[in-house]
Amino acid sequence: MNILVINAGSSSLKYQLIDMTTEAVRAKGNVERIGLDGSVLKHQYNGNGKVEIKQDVQDHLEAFKLVIRAITDPEYGVIKDISEISAVGHRMVNGGERFIDPMLLTDEIIETMKNEVIEFAPLHNPGALMGMEACRKLMPDTPMVVVLDTEFFKTLPRYAYMYGLPYDVYTQYKIRRYGAHGTSHKYVSLRAAEMLGKQPEEIKLITCHLGNGSSVSAVSHGKAIDTSMGFTPLEGLIMGTRSGDLDPAVVTYLMEKEGMSPAEMNDYLNKESGILGISGVSSDLRDVEDAAAAGNERAQLAMDMLCYRAKKYVGSYIAALNGVDALVFTAGIGENNATVRKGICQGLENLGVKLDLEKNKVRGIEADISAKDSNVRVLIVPTNEELMIARETKAIVEG
Repeated sequence: MNILVINAGSSSLKYQLIDMTTEAVRAKGNVERIGLDGSVLKHQYNGNGKVEIKQDVQDHLEAFKLVIRAITDPEYGVIKDISEISAVGHRMVNGGERFIDPMLLTDEIIETMKNEVIEFAPLHNPGALMGMEACRKLMPDTPMVVVLDTEFFKTLPRYAYMYGLPYDVYTQYKIRRYGAHGTSHKYVSLRAAEMLGKQPEEIKLITCHLGNGSSVSAVSHGKAIDTSMGFTPLEGLIMGTRSGDLDPAVVTYLMEKEGMSPAEMNDYLNKESGILGISGVSSDLRDVEDAAAAGNERAQLAMDMLCYRAKKYVGSYIAALNGVDALVFTAGIGENNATVRKGICQGLENLGVKLDLEKNKVRGIEADISAKDSNVRVLIVPTNEELMIARETKAIVEG
């Protein structure tokens, strides 16, 4: 069974073709700058083959046509015909309370999503829907499944997902904590259990997905009980360009002082804040870390704030879980940045977390980096959201 996994954004379309017999990636890539000048498809095949195709791509339908041509090309393709694709799995960030579990995609579901759930992830959901429509036009007879990032957090108790607002705003507008990165948190929690030689139901974990967007989740016996992202992916940790947690009064105060509209304030908090806004250097933590090492005080402040905020979440989740078996780091920063892992773990020794500084000097591999006398295992688990989506898709298609 070959499953094509699609992760479509507003101007990009990422894909992986996975052979579910071995769970090996046969091809993967990304169509970048859809609808913009300089469109390009970066395609990888059979492990180490690479090709770039530069041509104008006006919309997601053209982008998907380009993907199909690439994976079926006689020279750098991996299949002869799209009939060899058994199913397509689509990632969607947030379906509100209306859509939670993975489901077979239909025209009716797409229309309902357009009408009812766009607003729950306005930066992500429109692109995902465009990707779904493009795929269905070219592959109308191929079963397709939509997998929600929020599905893993359906087990959050009400006291964890509700906000301290009048209850009517929940019943009328469904304003609550939904979380994000659920597919990643689910994958790494399952893999961490395997690394510990345990069943997911036997352990308690804190999973830290740290990248340009970041979130921390508390996972008790295989079920998420809390997570740092909220109604949108803006809440929680300080991120590349997102502010994370702040006093809500700051929003109205700044809007009055700067004369900002709601849309302008939304962009300000999502695109101009966080690591970028604090450091004044970049939203890419690699650039910020280099600047900090060179003596840039604001860059160092951004690094310190990121680690401190994450440390507070980890500590509070140890309390919420009544103890934890392992702390798991994943995603671009979590997997690759030893400085951030060290900054988060230091100061948690009284809670049982002890890092081995030598073991911590690794990048992008599975590893146990905890000290021998640590009561809490500290793990690096490279995430694989695409494989998780493919597994969910396979399960739905096979009933």
